[in-house]
Formats: sequence, structure tokens, C-alpha cells
Amino acid sequence: MAHPLLTVEDISKTYDGFKAITKLNFYLFEGELRTVIGPNGAGKSTFFDLLTGRTRPDEGKIEFGTEANNSHDLTRLNEVEINRLGIARKFQTPSVYTEHSVRENLVLSLKGPRGVFSSLFQRLSSTENDRIDELLKLIRLEAKGSWKAGLLAHGEKQWLEIGMLLAAEPRVLLVDEPAAGMTDEETYRTGELLLSLAGKHSLIVVEHDMSFVRQIARDGRVTVLHQGTLLCEGKFDEVQADPRVREVYLGRGKHGTR
Repeated sequence: MAHPLLTVEDISKTYDGFKAITKLNFYLFEGELRTVIGPNGAGKSTFFDLLTGRTRPDEGKIEFGTEANNSHDLTRLNEVEINRLGIARKFQTPSVYTEHSVRENLVLSLKGPRGVFSSLFQRLSSTENDRIDELLKLIRLEAKGSWKAGLLAHGEKQWLEIGMLLAAEPRVLLVDEPAAGMTDEETYRTGELLLSLAGKHSLIVVEHDMSFVRQIARDGRVTVLHQGTLLCEGKFDEVQADPRVREVYLGRGKHGTR
């Protein structure tokens, strides 16, 4: 059996007596697109914080790498070191360089040591130019490459930021509520984008929009968190039908909607 790319075992995190995460186990495999759902306070943001080194667990292990004898202990690394290993995080609110063009945003995000001046004013190699063109097409912004990023619609900024993460060639993308604030059309196109990345990248997507979750989880697993613990895990239809999920997340108990 393949070794997980990301191994999380028995992690716990407490803030001032509040148990945000308790004895959580989680395994992500190479090329997998995993969706994580749960009500507010379920521990989703803390989970991402632990994976990226923004905070450290009180106990437990987090390892990154597909070889058991050659993996990285993420609990000993800081945010920058974890990012350099290939774990990239997209927050809910898009963060782009609003005064630079869409294309320049992607150039600034290309993998490799480069400063802002060299990124913007030195000639790119043909390989780098091809990579930018490929990303513009992937995020469907090839017609707006010269636009200032600040002029893009909300959904387009989200796609641009995903493109910026991809420019750095990460192995794992952590995507936090990408459909928030989007129109139905933007939401669907975002789902198509994320599905197109599965297999080439490994993704963990936190989301509340259940229609969107159904779209992107059609071939993968859904993990449900509740009060910092793993409530259940499985295919979308299995999770949606689970009475525990209906009670704590979807808000429907055995007596109907509450």
C-alpha cells in the first residue's frame, strides 16, 4: 500500500483551555483531492494552521513525504520552511498584488529565488513564459493578462491566487473556502479548476457550500470534523446520509430541521 504524502496522527491543540483539536488522525495521499467540512468551531482553521506551521500541536505528529524513512517532521519547522517543502495555503480572502497586472502576479510567484525587481524587469526564459501562458489558460484569465489584478471580479481574483500558488509548483495545496462570495457560475468554474488539478497536485479543500462539495468530491473522500475530532469520513453520499453529520453539520436531527 502506498505511503501517505501527509501523515497526521494523534495531534491535539488547546488554546487557553479550549480544545481546538483533539487526537486527530488524517492521511492524504499523492494526487488526492480531499474535502474537509464541519460546522463553525469544528477545528478546520486550526487544522490548516498546524499543517503550515502557523501554530504547533501540543502533542502528536505531522509528517510530510511518501517514504516512511525519509519524511519531514513538520512540527519542527516554521511556516517558511514548510512552504519551501511544497505546502501552499490559500486563505478565504484572495491576496493578490492589485496594482500589478495579472501576468505580473504570476511572474512574481514563479518558483525560484528572485526579487521583485528581477522578476518584473529581467527577461523571462521561454520556459518561464510558456509556464505563465499555461497558467493563464488554466485559470481562464488569458484574455485579461494585462489587466491590473485589482480590476478583476472576486471570483477571478480567487482563480488568480490559485494560479499564483501553482506558479511556485507546490506538492500540496490547502484551499480555504474558495467558493465564498462567488456567483453560481464562478463557483462551478472554481470546482472545475480544482478537479483539473487533482492527480497533478494533492489538495485539501475546506468548504461550507454543500453543492460545491458534491461537485469536487465526486471521486474523492470527504472528512467531517466536529469539535476538533474526526466525526466521519467517506464518499459524499455516505457522509451526507450519516445521521451524525445531519445532526451536527447539516442541522437536521431525527425530529427534522432545527
